[in-house]
Amino acid sequence: MSKTPNPCIDVCKYKRGGHCIGCSMTKAQKSAFKALKKDSQREGFVQMLIAQQQIMGKYSAWEAAYAKKCKKKGAKAPFDQVAKKIA
Repeated sequence: MSKTPNPCIDVCKYKRGGHCIGCSMTKAQKSAFKALKKDSQREGFVQMLIAQQQIMGKYSAWEAAYAKKCKKKGAKAPFDQVAKKIA
């Protein structure tokens, strides 16, 4: 299985208090994700991001765009895992 892809979906418009309207990451979070080497860390970061989006709202097309990116890279989309942990 491939490593977890970057949650950025190339919208990159920073509004919402410095958060991207596409993926909800800040510029600092985008830099931090790039520095993560272990896939477990990358998965944890994406799970944190999904939880962050549930609190602050998200760009409506992010989940579909990220799922497509994961499929293209051969990685499993993490949405089901996060829903189980939050519930």
